[in-house]
Amino acid sequence: MEDELVAQDGRAVGKRGAQTRLRLLDATSRLLEHHGIRDLRVVDIAREVATSPATFYQYFRDVEEAVLALASDVGDEVLPLLSLLDEPWDGDAGLVPARALVDGFLDYWDNHRAVLRTRNLAAQEGDVRFREVRNRTLNVFNKRFAAMIADSQAAGRVAPEISPLAAGAALVALIERMAAFHRDLEPLGIPRADLVETTARILHQTLTGS
Repeated sequence: MEDELVAQDGRAVGKRGAQTRLRLLDATSRLLEHHGIRDLRVVDIAREVATSPATFYQYFRDVEEAVLALASDVGDEVLPLLSLLDEPWDGDAGLVPARALVDGFLDYWDNHRAVLRTRNLAAQEGDVRFREVRNRTLNVFNKRFAAMIADSQAAGRVAPEISPLAAGAALVALIERMAAFHRDLEPLGIPRADLVETTARILHQTLTGS
């Protein structure tokens, strides 16, 4: 069951209130495209949806709390990609889900770039709240990758010296980094298709030893 939305005064948020809250979050996401989290003001968000700052404060204590809510919501949107890890990954056929996983991460970042960039920057600067939101999303992939590597080690296809958890973390970092910066790489002569294929093959080889 989903957690019930609660306003700042502790009252449950009804349907109309949930719609207002969503409009405020959508406005925050749009404004993050051109403003850093420290430059974004409550009055800017309120003005974007033609309401008052007082309305914003009914749902969020400050801009950071609104961005944190956005980051949490956006984090859940990537989780359907986990189903690709349930498909067979052995042999050349395993490249199909590998490509789909990398391509899905790129789409995910393209759709939510401003929020994800802000989340990661805040986490890197030491904000524990944003770090927990990021880790909650990415650690699920890390654990699944680690389990697949351990299975491949048991089958003798991956070297036993490799730490499954360390390798899983490295693969997650690789995929997210490529997704975050693929637009910057394209002008350097690395088209999206080449990046997806290369990253997918690194992923497939590390997970399966193929």
